Amino acid sequence: MRVRDALAATTARLGAAGCETPRVDAELLLAHVRGTTRSGVHADRGRSLTSGEEAELERLVARRERREPLAYVLGQWGFRRLTLAVDPRVLVPRPETEVVVERCLALLAGSAAPRVLDVGTGSGAIALAIADEHPGARVTGIDASTDALDVARANAQQMGIAIELVAHDLFDGLPEGPWDLVVSNPPYVRADEDETLQPEVRDWEPRAALFADGATEAVAEGAVAVLRPGGALVLETAEGDAERVAALLSGLGYVEVGVTPDLAGTDRVVEGVTTSAD
Repeated sequence: MRVRDALAATTARLGAAGCETPRVDAELLLAHVRGTTRSGVHADRGRSLTSGEEAELERLVARRERREPLAYVLGQWGFRRLTLAVDPRVLVPRPETEVVVERCLALLAGSAAPRVLDVGTGSGAIALAIADEHPGARVTGIDASTDALDVARANAQQMGIAIELVAHDLFDGLPEGPWDLVVSNPPYVRADEDETLQPEVRDWEPRAALFADGATEAVAEGAVAVLRPGGALVLETAEGDAERVAALLSGLGYVEVGVTPDLAGTDRVVEGVTTSAD
């Protein structure tokens, strides 16, 4: 089978399965099988797949047809400057979370060796991106899931980025500081939204990382006690919830509370600064 025929057939199959971006998915799957890029797939359109490549493509396409997230099928996903290993033990890193990192880096600018706590680190995406782009930062990631920590640890080792990883449940309070910055992409999907989720999310991603009533409040309240005076909290929020979370931070005594939209223009990231360590 020629590459162009495989691309057309894969696109059709994924479209029929209900995948939102069947053409892009097909290009990425073919690129993965052939060890090239999406542009490389198009450059090789007239070439034939080997029998081994055909078999591997069939295996991967069958997984994607079941609506397994493309990142899990590929085994990796890009996040800012990093390529992270991901599997069903962790959430797939999202573009909106890159904005969270952007705000963290802006708040840490001018601080040579800030102490940073990433609450619910998952794959380590936020923690590793901050450590990668602010080499002086001393970053700790916590998660209640030891499976997720195993993924984060493997990512850190693979990329040679030094971060501390600790098993800790955010509902038990946050680790003792003082921290210069606390950041979290906490579970924020409401239970009544379960059936509205795409199958990739509902059926495959870890539910503990999606659903946890009161997680945002627990992080915001816990951070007050462990941030240094003038330390910052940065939170990713659900669509339509940024205003409520901003009010929550103001009510807890944070100042300079601000909201930043994600790349789609949705208010997504909420931040605030402490005035005292109490």
